[in-house]
Amino acid sequence: MAKSNKQLVLTRSQSEDEDIRSYALLLDELQELQRDLLALENDSLETLAQVNPRHQGSAANLLHYLGLRRRDIRPLQEKLSAAGLSSLGCAESHVLSNLQACISLLRHALGKKQKEAPPSAIFKAPPNPVLLEENTNSLFGRPPANRNVRILVTLPGDAAGDYALIKEMLVQGMNCARINCAHDNPAVWEGMVNHIRSAQRETGLHCKILMDLSGPKLRTGEVAPGPAVLKWRPQRDVHGKVTSPAHLWLYPEDDLSCPAPVDACIPIRGDWLVQAVVNDRIEFTDSRGASRSLQLVEKVDAGFWAESTQTSYITPGLELHLIRTPISGHSRKVGKAGHVGTLPIVADAIRLQRGDHLIITLASTPGHGARYDETGRLIQAASISCLVPEVFDCVKPGERVLIDDGRIGGVIRNVNPGEIMVEINQAKDGGEKLLADKGINLPDSRLGLGSLTSQDKKHLKFIAQHADIVGLSFVRSPHDVHMLQQHLASLDAEHLGIVLKIETRAAFECLPDLLFALIRSPNVGVMIARGDLAVECGYERLAELQEEIMWLAEAAHLPVIWATQVLEGLAKNGKPSRAEITDAAMGERAECVMLNKGPHIIEAIRALDDILHRMQGHQKKKHALLRRLHW
Repeated sequence: MAKSNKQLVLTRSQSEDEDIRSYALLLDELQELQRDLLALENDSLETLAQVNPRHQGSAANLLHYLGLRRRDIRPLQEKLSAAGLSSLGCAESHVLSNLQACISLLRHALGKKQKEAPPSAIFKAPPNPVLLEENTNSLFGRPPANRNVRILVTLPGDAAGDYALIKEMLVQGMNCARINCAHDNPAVWEGMVNHIRSAQRETGLHCKILMDLSGPKLRTGEVAPGPAVLKWRPQRDVHGKVTSPAHLWLYPEDDLSCPAPVDACIPIRGDWLVQAVVNDRIEFTDSRGASRSLQLVEKVDAGFWAESTQTSYITPGLELHLIRTPISGHSRKVGKAGHVGTLPIVADAIRLQRGDHLIITLASTPGHGARYDETGRLIQAASISCLVPEVFDCVKPGERVLIDDGRIGGVIRNVNPGEIMVEINQAKDGGEKLLADKGINLPDSRLGLGSLTSQDKKHLKFIAQHADIVGLSFVRSPHDVHMLQQHLASLDAEHLGIVLKIETRAAFECLPDLLFALIRSPNVGVMIARGDLAVECGYERLAELQEEIMWLAEAAHLPVIWATQVLEGLAKNGKPSRAEITDAAMGERAECVMLNKGPHIIEAIRALDDILHRMQGHQKKKHALLRRLHW
């Protein structure tokens, strides 16, 4: 028994010695890391000196965080966790103090005399979460009583004439209104601004105004018009039986306009409709050679409402015959034949399939589909214009082209003066339709485009007078940020808040430099514009990228806007998906969540307000909060 006790004592002694050795090695590793981070700060004093005094401590902490994350600290984290210490997994907003706490605990465990932490030349700021909260309040105003995360809502153009809508948005939970300068005009924007200010006064609720510059978004040009063809069809059930006829409006083409809603509006040449009466039938042979008819059911002024139970295609000049069936039951034609008037010409769609080629051209000619000869041999590939000359000077073979939010994708095969040949490799089975005015993304290309267009510079004058925050779109380099700051200074608008929209691959890849440029201004934040970011970087990478953006923004103590397609189904269709409810709840880790416009926007604001209110008891940034559960 005595021998056994002796062995136990020996075992304990060896274990304690091993702990002491591992603690000592861990302490050395942490102190070396601390010295490296302070050396990085010391080497970056010139960069830190250019930062606004309000953000200098935050800039130093961002440097410390970058120094920490530019190495793989997973082995160190395992050692820290085994020792019962912080693994630095939530150290974004206070890197040095978190590191120093681990060092102090290890020194205490080893019985070593405590030393003062090596001084940071810059970081004398309040601890987490004070700086982030102060910067958030400065940009968005103080939070509402029931939640900490703000709600930003994109206003539709018709809000300029709908004060009741804007007031209801405020009442239901909108804390910041977004006006997209890519749409409408200053007169419409001023109407929106005036309604917001009036609603604030009436309700006593706070609301900031963010105006987004449109930026140099690349878009497809016009598409050649297709043939003037008008189609209508009735509603049918699963067995093909008509459940509701098509509702049509016939009118003298020079007299009356087309009402809505209606399945089709048919202009009629001359005064032919004068001889028609209710219950007459109009017979014709449609553009496919099919015999068709429609029934006149109601006369309104000089026009008629009509119904049709047959799918029909008509073209201008199509011959119409008026058929009348009297009580006797013998149908007869009435008068001479009439003719369909001028129909609106709709742009044709260019259909592209995998393996097709598309020419993107600088020429301002309308786009067209692929052209073939009588034998089916390709004569000319499909073509579409892009009227931005800088694109054609910067792209190279092998780089990707993504169109219409990535619905159509391809690889550049050849680049000639004013012309790019793209091989399509991304389209759904059966092909995709390429239309005019669709976005073009060039994620692999280094474009010589500044983010401020000449139009943006004109809009800045209006923004400086009416808005609280300006959003910088399609930023690609720190130079873009500096240009905006210089223009704001020239307008005596340096007080204006700036939100940097991270929506390009180039922006993500130089994010630290963008943040250092941004915090030269006093009142700033970051938007994760996840739609374009996903297109440029790949949907499979989006979850990872949005996390990294939030980490760096928190290290710089900057508020983040969680944007793009939040509760999109609810806002547009009145019903959310399970996935978008979860996505909205994830927005609790940001300081602001953005909703896009839609006919059900009030329901979307109300739902988001409820989701964020519920989630704030469970989550704050990356931290899980252990609110009492009721089981």
